[in-house]
Amino acid sequence: MRKSMNLALAICAALSTSAIAASQAPSFDIKDLDARIAPCADFNGFVNAKWVAANPIPADRTRWGAFDQLREKSLQTQRVIVEKAAREANKATAGSIEQKIGWFYRSGMAEGAIEKAGYSPIKGELAKIDALKSPADIFAYVTGSFAQGRGPLFSMGASADYKNSKVQIAYAYQGGLGLPTSEYYSKPDYAKTREDYKAHVAKVLELTGVKAAQAKQQAEQVLAFETRLAAASLAPVELRKPENQYHFISLADADKATPNFSWTKFFAAQKADIQGGFSLSQPKFFAEIDKMLADVPAEQWRAYLRFHTVDSASPYLSKPFAEENFAFYGKTLNGQKQQEPRWKRVLGAVNDTMGMALGELYVAEAFPPESKQRALQLVTNVNAALKTRIEHLDWMSEETKKKALEKWSTFLPKIGYPDKWRDWSGLTVSADDYFGNVEAAIKYDYDYDIAKIGKPTDRLEWGMTPQTVNAYYNPTDNTINFPAAILQPPFFDPNADDAINYGGIGAVIGHEATHGFDDEGSQFDAQGNNANWWTKDDREKFESRTARLVAQFNEYEPLPGKHVNGQLTLGENIADLGGINVALDALRIALQKNPGEAEKKIDGYTPDQRFFLNFARIWRGSTRPQRQEVLLNSDPHSPAQYRAIGAPSNMPAFAEAFQCKAGDAMVRDGEKQVKIW
Repeated sequence: MRKSMNLALAICAALSTSAIAASQAPSFDIKDLDARIAPCADFNGFVNAKWVAANPIPADRTRWGAFDQLREKSLQTQRVIVEKAAREANKATAGSIEQKIGWFYRSGMAEGAIEKAGYSPIKGELAKIDALKSPADIFAYVTGSFAQGRGPLFSMGASADYKNSKVQIAYAYQGGLGLPTSEYYSKPDYAKTREDYKAHVAKVLELTGVKAAQAKQQAEQVLAFETRLAAASLAPVELRKPENQYHFISLADADKATPNFSWTKFFAAQKADIQGGFSLSQPKFFAEIDKMLADVPAEQWRAYLRFHTVDSASPYLSKPFAEENFAFYGKTLNGQKQQEPRWKRVLGAVNDTMGMALGELYVAEAFPPESKQRALQLVTNVNAALKTRIEHLDWMSEETKKKALEKWSTFLPKIGYPDKWRDWSGLTVSADDYFGNVEAAIKYDYDYDIAKIGKPTDRLEWGMTPQTVNAYYNPTDNTINFPAAILQPPFFDPNADDAINYGGIGAVIGHEATHGFDDEGSQFDAQGNNANWWTKDDREKFESRTARLVAQFNEYEPLPGKHVNGQLTLGENIADLGGINVALDALRIALQKNPGEAEKKIDGYTPDQRFFLNFARIWRGSTRPQRQEVLLNSDPHSPAQYRAIGAPSNMPAFAEAFQCKAGDAMVRDGEKQVKIW
């Protein structure tokens, strides 16, 4: 279940896991460079074209690049961990995470039992849906479904109060759609996708015994239902605005706003400690749900709920269900050629539901404490460079700088893994019931989240598992977070020269810190509250500069006629630009401490050049066209090839390093050059 909002501002689009692996290759292999491409014409091509040509996307993937390589290596490490746990689960300490993970994984690999069960694990749920007759019945079902962690229609979870970040409150957030974004329901471009979706809905229903003609009719009802939800939903670019993520309301006023949906009864059923109120984050969306409870026939509600119950369960059911789920969401929508092997899918379920427990075993296996200390030193150096850069901004007033530095001073870096591991003693896992284990873990996670409501915010809690190849910034607790799995080559290599590490993990660190000052993060203060700390003039200057970055990325065209959305990706693009600048500053400070290193060449390249080479390398990769289109519509991250060139092309230091000249594609100057942080 999605938590509540776009809080975690990450370095890359959602990826899964990775492992800490020793590098056997050079820290940077110049044989990968394509001498046929001039670095000043296309730096991404110069650094990455040969690698991309030699490394096609695997059949079970929708993209392939540096991040994905690390994930693939990791899965092998995690596989060893979970398979060992599965073999030894019966003799493991009763109730230990080793036993629970072992039984969970073992149950998921027991294909014979899963095939024999068919869809029997959800027959009881489908019977409940078939019995729904009235709006009161539907409300009661939705409320009860949420209490099991399976909530349909919308998302709900705990997060810090935007106006009092020290306390956790509940957030109700729009949802309920089967297609990626609301525009898929209305744009002529996606007419075929809608037809494919209806065919998928009908097929899913047929798998549970619904006759073909009836399934086709119900599929029409499902699409019409979701089309109405989509019309009341905000687009991803609108959802990035804090004012569209937070709408605090008392229970009494919420009940008045949606008279057919009692929030008082809903939260009582969740056993949530709602005190002053909660965030009904998108009021228009919830007003539409309220209307639909009154005017949509029960038959159509049943079709919608029946389909989504089966569809969400399909990955954990027998082969026909799992294959149909892949056929639409993997193959049709995203262009994936083959389904992942079963062990990867089951491992994915373990990560989705017990990821932090697996992370505890992963850290013990693959992340030595000294790695944490080395990474912390890099974080310290890059953050110091960010402070200096803020102090010397020529466009910001002293009044606003003071507030910016106050926010900088309260950054909390978290490296590798939590200092305190989560307790899993309340979760019961069976050795032979895969679907039951998934359901139990989902409910356990949901209850864990709901229990936070009304409690103090814990800045030390992690929103990513240690085995995740990613990093993130959270504006409501002002933390920058670097999971263990990203602290490896090509991002971080203890045997590499400083230029490689600062161009890799240094830029990632700078990226996450800069998120505190991007278009969204800059609307949160040092305490993590959504509050204005800018003078009017400074905010206008900031927005004038960011508008140029929007225009720059709007020009990029990864698919014919399909451009990057510069407004949707603005936060990540600001963070890339700020991150690479402060990382380069930090590198130069580090080099000053080692006389002779600043001009020392390795493989014929200066430190500045190697810095930019590794920055581009971390963004190497390619994406299937179908997947790319979905990402263009929904992902706040720009396509990787433009991240490799977008920020460097705005930097005089890049032009100087590679002796680029005015007019070269990698040189943006004059009004086109973007300087922010």
